[in-house]
Amino acid sequence: MGFTHPTRWFYRFKIMAALKISLKARALRYLSIREHSRAELARKLERYAEESDDIEALLDFLEAQNWLSQTRFSEALIKRRAARYGNSRILAELQSHGIGGDALTEIKMELAVDEIARARAVWCKKFGILATDAAERTRQMRFLQQRGFSPCAIQAAMRGVVDFDD
Repeated sequence: MGFTHPTRWFYRFKIMAALKISLKARALRYLSIREHSRAELARKLERYAEESDDIEALLDFLEAQNWLSQTRFSEALIKRRAARYGNSRILAELQSHGIGGDALTEIKMELAVDEIARARAVWCKKFGILATDAAERTRQMRFLQQRGFSPCAIQAAMRGVVDFDD
């Protein structure tokens, strides 16, 4: 009888355990790590679904139990992204996760309140000093634009950088 390395046994056991996890348990494990959108969770579960599994029914059950919530997902994503990105980038990401309609309009209004302050904070963290020439100013503005800030927020942030009392 040959000697089997302990790690080889561990990986075999891990693979076998992964194969036996139910779709509901897998969904709960994903949700325990972080909030997911309905579309994102469905995409992740499709890999492991068999013909007899009904992903939509499982997602409806998770929403009924309040374990899956589009509102919580939106709030969590905004909290993670707001310190680094502008409104258009955050809204585009929410749309890619299947958030839309009235929820997106409400989020857009909430984000518009502090976009200038967020743009100013991102600018200060990256650059910290005013541009001395037009090329440098353009580079700084392009950086904020790539982060998803609106042109109005970029101009206001760069114009009001000297005034830190806000």
